[in-house]
Amino acid sequence: MTTTRAWMRWTLPLLLAICIARLWILPLWSSFWVDEMATAFVVRYGASHWSFAVAPQVPESIYYLLPRASQWIAGLSEPAYRLPSVLCMGVALFFIAKLAARLIHPDAAWFAVFASLGMRGIDYHAADARPYALGICVAVVALYALVRWLDTAKLLYAAAFVAAGALLWRVQLVYWPYYLALALYAAFRADSPVHRLRRLAAFALVGLTLIPVALNAMALLRQAGSHVMTAEPTPRVAEHLLRWNLVLICAAGAWLAGRGGSPSPRRSPSSTLLIFAAWLVQPLSLYAFSHASGDSVFLNRYLSIMLPGTALAATWAASQFLPLARWRPASLVLGAGVLAVMGQWTTLYPAHEHSHWRSAARAVNAAIPPGGYVIAPSPFVEARWPVWRPDYPLPSFLYAHLSVYTLQGHVLRFPFESSPEAEAYARSLLPQLTVAGDFAIYGGAGNTRYWRNWFAAAPALAGWTNTLTEFGDVYVVLFNTPSTPAPLPSR
Repeated sequence: MTTTRAWMRWTLPLLLAICIARLWILPLWSSFWVDEMATAFVVRYGASHWSFAVAPQVPESIYYLLPRASQWIAGLSEPAYRLPSVLCMGVALFFIAKLAARLIHPDAAWFAVFASLGMRGIDYHAADARPYALGICVAVVALYALVRWLDTAKLLYAAAFVAAGALLWRVQLVYWPYYLALALYAAFRADSPVHRLRRLAAFALVGLTLIPVALNAMALLRQAGSHVMTAEPTPRVAEHLLRWNLVLICAAGAWLAGRGGSPSPRRSPSSTLLIFAAWLVQPLSLYAFSHASGDSVFLNRYLSIMLPGTALAATWAASQFLPLARWRPASLVLGAGVLAVMGQWTTLYPAHEHSHWRSAARAVNAAIPPGGYVIAPSPFVEARWPVWRPDYPLPSFLYAHLSVYTLQGHVLRFPFESSPEAEAYARSLLPQLTVAGDFAIYGGAGNTRYWRNWFAAAPALAGWTNTLTEFGDVYVVLFNTPSTPAPLPSR
């Protein structure tokens, strides 16, 4: 037994290091996706830029201090912008392990770590230049600080809880339901030396610090409908996004591994309550809010702070069957399975996102000479008439991708979706496009397909050829005059 534990002592950290290198570090060099380019735009032009008037919620996060500092140190690059998220998720992983050890069993920490890595959301946000890794980190710190304060009544933990609670809503405005999970635990923790009035005072103090955030959120709520990107969630969609399959897989695996042994000791009801509240409160609240308001916010990234709770719920489910002596071997098997399944082993450098804007922009620059025309639909839903117009100025948040991966051609800004005004503008361009010669359409898959079909059907372009090349969900279409061979842009 002693030899086995010594072997596990170095094997588990080594496996963790390999998982982080493969799942978090190697994707850092891949192309930004749309929202990451919005991050770069906020950092470069500031939250007060005029173009954010149409989407004032975008720069409303303390997160942007991190990529701003990173750019100051290392410049504008994909790894530099994403590194703060790697560090934040590393801190979150540490506290997830601490919570598992406290709420479930000391030997359950490694299992919770690998259960976290087994969720694409954790790995995705760890390599994403967006606020969600920071939000997960702050949420887990708040959770741990609250548990330890109610365990020990130490002022240091109380201060850490208040500080983390004051920061959480400032990271992302849709994180408000998570405070309900914290409040539930504080209300039902019966064995704490901290008097209930002191608990109430701590939450009241957090609430006072959040008054400016709440007022801002209420003001932004009035225009929420113009930013909706998804339909109201169905029960099937909600069930899928709960990630219950990880909980079930861990429970089933623990049952198979634990046959013939006694399961781990049961934990207190308040610990179980906290685990399930951290997992379920955010998705259930956003599901109810989406249906009650008619403005759906039921998106994967907005549910991100439930992921540590999901990992803890999976670990709790395993604890119902797994004997104490088998926690570490089970963690090793889980970690090896995560690495095998999640590693994207068909390529040396896994892609962070299926949006290869960098390669697409290079292909456009190779095919269209300086001064040639490039039609660029906005990838942001807010770029609609009358916000968008034919002479819409640059630089703008609505065309953030043009500020990060620049084009040498003359860019014609198109809206996110078609409208009578957009089609009138397209018709007005036909004379100059036919005179200028070859041109390109560059943008998201749906936008590019639509305008490809529209221009291909235009009588003025009869006899022209067009070639589409896919760069993930970014498309490039080259329109060539009848006398010009159609070059294929390189992927």
